[in-house]
Amino acid sequence: MALIKPNNNTLQRISDQWRLTTNFSFGTSGADITSNLERVDTTGQGTLGTGMTESSGIFSFPQTGIYRVEANFNLLPGSATAWIYSIIKATTNNSSYTNLASSFNGHLSSYYLASYNSTLVDVTDISNVKVKFHLDTDQGTVTLIGNSTLNNSYLTFTRLGDT
Repeated sequence: MALIKPNNNTLQRISDQWRLTTNFSFGTSGADITSNLERVDTTGQGTLGTGMTESSGIFSFPQTGIYRVEANFNLLPGSATAWIYSIIKATTNNSSYTNLASSFNGHLSSYYLASYNSTLVDVTDISNVKVKFHLDTDQGTVTLIGNSTLNNSYLTFTRLGDT
């Protein structure tokens, strides 16, 4: 009978959430979310491990690894809006960004709607691999719903394992 040697490596678990604290409006030229973001801090919420850092809407990872990045947005379209497009973008060179995941929402009238995106990001270099979030619409103005005490529009980052 062969003995299995236990793995002494301990996975550094990281789970972190950020939310939009106030409403954010965007139009047909699209916009990155660049401000009014905070780590969740309502009683009962928390972060596991060393969390993300954020500067002008660009998120940096605390260590290398494979991360699940999720964006949950609640939106209020204007009456003229036919579609809304939300995107998770990433860079591997701290410069040019590529679309990694998107959600396309169409609607017929001014009703609230939700958008969800998720992707895995291979963080091989914490100085160069970063993510940001972008929204666009075909016409009119759309409001992304924010709140400083409730996760209405929020981002989740979870380290799944080593790269």
